[in-house]
Amino acid sequence: MSSNSFPDPSSVRFDGPWTHRDVHANGIRFHIVEADGPDRSEAPLVLLLHGFADFWWSWRHQLTALAGHGYRTVAVDLRGYGDTDKPPRGYDGWTLAGDIAGLIRALGHTEATLVGHAEGGLVCWATAVLHPRLVRSIALVSSPHPAALKSAVLRDPAQRATWLPDFLRYQLPRYPENLLTRRGGAEVERLLHDRVGESWSRSAEFVETAARLRHAIRIPGAAHSALEYQRWAFRSQWRPDGKRFMATMRTPIDIPVLMLRGEHDAYLLDATFQRGRSLSPQRTLVSIPRAGHYAHQENPSKVNEVLTAHWREQNGVNGSPHDDLVSP
Repeated sequence: MSSNSFPDPSSVRFDGPWTHRDVHANGIRFHIVEADGPDRSEAPLVLLLHGFADFWWSWRHQLTALAGHGYRTVAVDLRGYGDTDKPPRGYDGWTLAGDIAGLIRALGHTEATLVGHAEGGLVCWATAVLHPRLVRSIALVSSPHPAALKSAVLRDPAQRATWLPDFLRYQLPRYPENLLTRRGGAEVERLLHDRVGESWSRSAEFVETAARLRHAIRIPGAAHSALEYQRWAFRSQWRPDGKRFMATMRTPIDIPVLMLRGEHDAYLLDATFQRGRSLSPQRTLVSIPRAGHYAHQENPSKVNEVLTAHWREQNGVNGSPHDDLVSP
């Protein structure tokens, strides 16, 4: 592929011990990836939601590992990403939550556990608030409560310094799309490199992951769609729909919430995760060692261990406790 050509959306359908499917929900077509295995129609559904400038591949380690524990595990290309449709609108919190609610129903389930990284985590929070009957629990990787994040950016100079510069730069028209896609998507690799732990940034897996992210962001429409998530979050603060959304998001959710933060995450700080306790009374915060902002990729075995242990406890199944669990 020449540096001037653009990838076909179907080029993110990488082979592996999983099956690629198209599912229609909330008015668009989603590309989903489901772990292979025996008939899982009766198994609990786990939906995996990626973050900014990413796609389903982010969850390759969780797809197979969680399926091995008896879950029906599905990774999603969110609206606008990968091989999912890229409509001109619908990147607001209300619609994104509706996407996940629609996917749960389209997959034949009445509820699901949601796992999200970064912006995918924000979609988990929104779905849990707006569609509570459909969400059994949520697990967030590097994704504090949206009200807590907003409060931290406004009041904590250290968090503002790490989070705000890229966020504001991506609000400009057209320039950010060019920034994300020029030089073969080098900006996406820069974001990845700056936010992961130092040891993983020197690994062969980092090189492969960066190459796949650079490829996926250059799919026509993907960069613009990714930026629309952040643009809505910024613009809506001064509009009635955004004010109503944030007010709604402050509704406490009475389901189990597992929050995972890489111990070396310099992008989202520990103090930010300590905020908003009253908004999720059943929350547990876990520090993931040897990981930065992408803990589910940097230390997947630990993340998978914590996820499955937390869900066993939820179901009343005895499991060995984790020494690094932080009491809510």
